[in-house]
Amino acid sequence: MSSSNVLGQYGGVSGGRLLESAPAERNKTAIAEVLSMALPSAGLVYEIASGTGQHVVHFALQNSGLTWQPTDLDGESFSHCAKRIAASGCQNIREPIVLDVHDEQWPQVKAAGLVCINMIHIAPWSATENLFRGAAQILLPSAPMVLYGPYRRNGEHTAPSNAAFDENLKSRNPEWGVRDLEDVVSVAAAHGLELESVKQMPANNFALVFRRDGAS
Repeated sequence: MSSSNVLGQYGGVSGGRLLESAPAERNKTAIAEVLSMALPSAGLVYEIASGTGQHVVHFALQNSGLTWQPTDLDGESFSHCAKRIAASGCQNIREPIVLDVHDEQWPQVKAAGLVCINMIHIAPWSATENLFRGAAQILLPSAPMVLYGPYRRNGEHTAPSNAAFDENLKSRNPEWGVRDLEDVVSVAAAHGLELESVKQMPANNFALVFRRDGAS
């Protein structure tokens, strides 16, 4: 599932222009600050649902010691992601690969970190469950997993704008919606990932940092 499924968040494409997400431009710096504290200084980091590639290019420039593996399922955004990476000249980003979080077997490459931005609220709940199942497959012991997006806390929205956003999502697909943070934490724990920190972010979003257990 790709973040490009949120209607109206992208600019038009004409004359060879790449897809651009306005929210990605606004939040990439704040998210990069969280990643600089959560991720190791070296190793392979998977980004799930890379969308337009704006995030992974920015993160790669900010964290040159890491190697980044972008992934996506959506065909249009996948193509634009690949083109943006090529245009960036970044040497620490691998070619994007197609990955559906529902795939029973994820790539057989161990990762030092995993990042997923603005996906789980525009996907069915099964995507959240399978995201953590897959993360448990590929993450090295004690490796971090970082999620970003809006969440309900204790069953309540944290802002009226999030409540309106939730209603809008569900009107477009009843399987979508802003998730309860506590439910996400519970699913993570079931797959051996413990919540390490919750950071409030701009525009009523949160960055969640999980840590895979230390067992091999």
